[in-house]
Amino acid sequence: MTEQPASWDFDYHFKIVVIGDSGAGKSNLVLRYTKNEFSLETQTTIGVELAPKTVKVDGKIIKAQLWDTAGQERFQALASAYFKGAIGALLVYDITKPSSFKGLEKWIEKLQEHADPNITTLLVGNKCDLSHLREVRTEDAEEFAQKHNMAFLETSALENTNVELAFQKLVAAIYERVKNSPLPLPDLDDRNKRRKLEPETEEEEEKNVKRGCC
Repeated sequence: MTEQPASWDFDYHFKIVVIGDSGAGKSNLVLRYTKNEFSLETQTTIGVELAPKTVKVDGKIIKAQLWDTAGQERFQALASAYFKGAIGALLVYDITKPSSFKGLEKWIEKLQEHADPNITTLLVGNKCDLSHLREVRTEDAEEFAQKHNMAFLETSALENTNVELAFQKLVAAIYERVKNSPLPLPDLDDRNKRRKLEPETEEEEEKNVKRGCC
């Protein structure tokens, strides 16, 4: 995340976690931003999915490594591993599901517990194409964002509304914060790291329980 040697094809490497309750549309936001695609059959994320995106800010080439995290309760115990080394976070809720908005406080607590205290955050109210089904007021989200000192946008991954803008704003804000600060080099072994973060199967969990501590 500091400037890299000339042999590398980017100047900065940003690890960004995309967090929020299951069903908020995190995976489709990442898919739309990185590949300009949308899947109506998106399956629930298991563990974490990694997606890279290279952009240019202020003449610098930035590789954003997006960590699309699982929102289910059973995977949240891995939060400390997900958040390690992250310098940006996109918090996502579904404007049609008040429970996903209420769940943001839980995700804020996890960030405060496991992430860098200076992590840059941005709040996203997703699925604004379903405004006729809205159950979370824009004003409430704006108040939440102001309380936690973060920018706020409403998006639609389906209609590609504000998706690019949301990630652009987050990456640009991170760059402004870190451009004059020495930061550790990124760990490039993402594939191995991902394997370590995959949750155990139910059979493995049962074996571990039966095995005990001795």
